[in-house]
Amino acid sequence: MGIADDAVEIRAHGWRTLAAVHGLIEASLEKALQSGHGISVVEYTVMDALDRQDGWHMRMRQLARAAALSNSATTRLVTRLEDRGLLTRVLCADDRRGIYTELTQAGMALLAEARPTHDAVLRETLDEAARTPELAPLVGALRDLAPVEA
Repeated sequence: MGIADDAVEIRAHGWRTLAAVHGLIEASLEKALQSGHGISVVEYTVMDALDRQDGWHMRMRQLARAAALSNSATTRLVTRLEDRGLLTRVLCADDRRGIYTELTQAGMALLAEARPTHDAVLRETLDEAARTPELAPLVGALRDLAPVEA
């Protein structure tokens, strides 16, 4: 194997490790959030993204990027959450074509209830992954990441 082949294998190994850690985390969170709060990981992600915004609303395109979804998948998800009374859509005052999405009081309450579950499951799953020798270096790197300040 040449140097270029080694570099490709290193990247592929890193990607497989990342995918393994992501899969463990997502499966654990999905189970806990669904059973404990009746929401999916992606629903939690959308509500959390909205909660972290100054002014508590986002354009649909921003929300799609934050949740790593297509625009159409985001629209369907927002519609489901809106039907459940957790989100609302608001027309942009500056651009009548623009639509903002924001949490309702019920959405904020559900998110506040689900956040401790999310955080505990994330911590437990990372602890579990750290005990697997192949995953431990990535978990260590994740734990070393400093939060980005706005």
